[in-house]
Amino acid sequence: MTASMVRPRGASELRMPGLDGPLVTAVAILLGFGILMVASASMHLGDRGTANLHYVTRHLLALLIGAGLAWLVYRTPTNWWHKSSTALYFVGLFLLVLVFVPGLGREANGAQRWVAAGPLSLQTSEFMKLFIVLYVSGYLVRRQLEVAHRVWGVVKPILLLILACALLMMQPDFGTAAVLLMTAFGMLFLGGAPLWQFALLLSIAVSALIALIWVSPYRLERVTTFLNPWEHAQDAGYQLAQALIAFGRGEWTGVGLGNGIQKQFYLPEAHTDFVMAVIGEELGLLGTLLVICMFAVIVWRAYAIGVCAESRGDRYAAYVAYGLGLWLGMQAFINIGVNVGLLPTKGLTLPFLSYGSNSLIVCCIAVGMLLRVCRENASLATGREAPWQRV
Repeated sequence: MTASMVRPRGASELRMPGLDGPLVTAVAILLGFGILMVASASMHLGDRGTANLHYVTRHLLALLIGAGLAWLVYRTPTNWWHKSSTALYFVGLFLLVLVFVPGLGREANGAQRWVAAGPLSLQTSEFMKLFIVLYVSGYLVRRQLEVAHRVWGVVKPILLLILACALLMMQPDFGTAAVLLMTAFGMLFLGGAPLWQFALLLSIAVSALIALIWVSPYRLERVTTFLNPWEHAQDAGYQLAQALIAFGRGEWTGVGLGNGIQKQFYLPEAHTDFVMAVIGEELGLLGTLLVICMFAVIVWRAYAIGVCAESRGDRYAAYVAYGLGLWLGMQAFINIGVNVGLLPTKGLTLPFLSYGSNSLIVCCIAVGMLLRVCRENASLATGREAPWQRV
């Protein structure tokens, strides 16, 4: 019996493979922040002075479901997603169409974005973000030379993307459509699309978005209000003005967790799109900077995981990691930009923090997918492959 046969296994062999430490830590901190801030921003909504546990309970349930799905994704090889990427894209289109089916689609606040699923509501646009990343990643692998050398190679996926965006605009969901376009364009650029083609298509897309804003009175009002919210502080600019007041009250260290005033009397829907304003008021500049740093860590680790996958020759896994990093980072940037008045108001949640079951579940799935790519990177580096990795 050799020494290697009796030597106890080290910690590196006992721990779960593929768990990127900085990524898991950053996500755990944001999820913890999310539970605290959803609870803080919604407790006062109870009747007759009683605490309202409805929102935080549903948030925890969504987190539990998201964690379970993330585990399943973590155990699923990336080549399965590669083979299914095109089919999943058309499943996403089908789900977007279901929103408009009488009896299935649900409307709230003037938007029809949900599909009735018993006691739950499925926001199909959230899942489309994930399906777009998977589809474009597969397309870049299949059409690498065409994307790099022909205009048509870049235009083809954009045409399918426009179909998805058209369905989103009918809901209407301008924010999600913008995120999908920017994520896909970023992935095409990383996939080798020539700079002039990328610049031309980006210019066309930006022009189209500006045109949609110009012809829609309520979108145009949002833009003009964003430019000077104090002039419209009692009507269209009310929400942004109250968010800015919340940040001002927070100063450096905040007024204390649960002690915010804006969420109670002034800032509507504080537990959803404007949860960052609650963080700014109750935890101050230091709390907001911590959240921003955690998102920076997630984007950094997504790109690091993608670079490692590309170095080992798995271009699909690399593009998936790049796309997920682009999507999560871009959505966080837009949401925070809206909260601090840098961007016009959009109905986009803050990943991992805002109340919104579908968004939280899909974000957890995205993290599970990143960890899966990291796991495959690690298994190749060590030269060991577990039985469940053989597909």
